[in-house]
Amino acid sequence: QVQLVESGGGLVQPGGSLRLSCAASGSIFRINAMGWSRQAPGKQRELVAVIGISTNYLDSGKGRLTISRDNAKNTVYLQMNSLKPEDAAVDSYYCNVDITEPRLRDQNYWGRGTQVTVSS
Repeated sequence: QVQLVESGGGLVQPGGSLRLSCAASGSIFRINAMGWSRQAPGKQRELVAVIGISTNYLDSGKGRLTISRDNAKNTVYLQMNSLKPEDAAVDSYYCNVDITEPRLRDQNYWGRGTQVTVSS
């Protein structure tokens, strides 16, 4: 089993910044990719950024979002700058990791989410 602990969410004014963190622990042989998705109430979850062999971002987030990874800590970060209300009027951001277990089986895990609110 793998546990994901997310942190860094909160209330921020438009134009402000937040940094989300997600630490993975447990039965991990290798982390293949780590990412963040967001979900607004009543809407589908959408991928915001992912880092693995390559790094990819939601088009609306390019230039304002930076995803990074600390392999020694099994932690992924999402730095969000110049936040707009459409980034998260009231959204939950979810961490997602794709790992290979010690038994060499690939698994995918989701965190419980951290709420981000952009509002004046």
